[in-house]
Amino acid sequence: MPVAVVTDSTAYLPPELVRTHRLTVVPLTVVLNGAEGLEGVETRPDDATRALGARRVSVSTSRPAPEQFGRTYRRLLDEGADGVVSVHLSAELSGTVEGARAAAAELDGRVAVVDSRSAGMGIGFPVLAAVRAAEEGADLAGVRDAALAAVDRTRVLFYVDTLEFLRRGGRINAAEALLGTALSVKPIMHMVDGAIVLRDKVRTASRGVARLVDLAVEAAGDAQVDLAVHHLAAPQRAEQLLDALRDRLGERLHDTYLTEAGAVVAAHAGPGLASVVVHRRS
Repeated sequence: MPVAVVTDSTAYLPPELVRTHRLTVVPLTVVLNGAEGLEGVETRPDDATRALGARRVSVSTSRPAPEQFGRTYRRLLDEGADGVVSVHLSAELSGTVEGARAAAAELDGRVAVVDSRSAGMGIGFPVLAAVRAAEEGADLAGVRDAALAAVDRTRVLFYVDTLEFLRRGGRINAAEALLGTALSVKPIMHMVDGAIVLRDKVRTASRGVARLVDLAVEAAGDAQVDLAVHHLAAPQRAEQLLDALRDRLGERLHDTYLTEAGAVVAAHAGPGLASVVVHRRS
């Protein structure tokens, strides 16, 4: 049996890809006012966005326990998988990778854990690269290396209406939040070595979308690319973004995905997020 590929719920892969490739998705937990729910199973994006719009409502998230990863890995190995490659949310943003590695350490080298240094389809594209390698018969090391190579070819950019939610969740510091909100500017962020960093500032949401397009085209360079666009309660903004990218990239653009981000990202980024993930093909 091929090497199995595992990821977590913050990859926000389209459901049809999860089904087609028989991926195993381990959910993170979202806590809304003390009530816990598994992301994508018990808690949806609009649950978090509604909570964020209410006063005096606490929203937080937590990683899967190592035991949950351990049960998942053992089941796949018991079902005949030659090994498991597990690709997850950046260690700079969550303890998910740490939990996965703790579980893998008990399985005698049969599980390889990859830190995507990213989120959303910044995880998803390395997952898809790992799946393709597994389906072509690569061994554990080969599948892991395919995921790592895709990590290096993937860039994440995103626009948020405010940095306040990222500050509350500890994903950026107070100084960055102050810089991003000065003079009511709209921040554009990117991922640098797994951390969220302020990339640019614009005055309006429409300029934010236009700037995201410019930065995504810059990230693509001369390469053939796949793209993913995520949004939170902003489907029209996402469609506008994807249409503009199709126009700019033309025949260099291959696979495209448009999905709403889940409750974990909603808890930390807030409504209005628009994100572009650029994956340069090898």
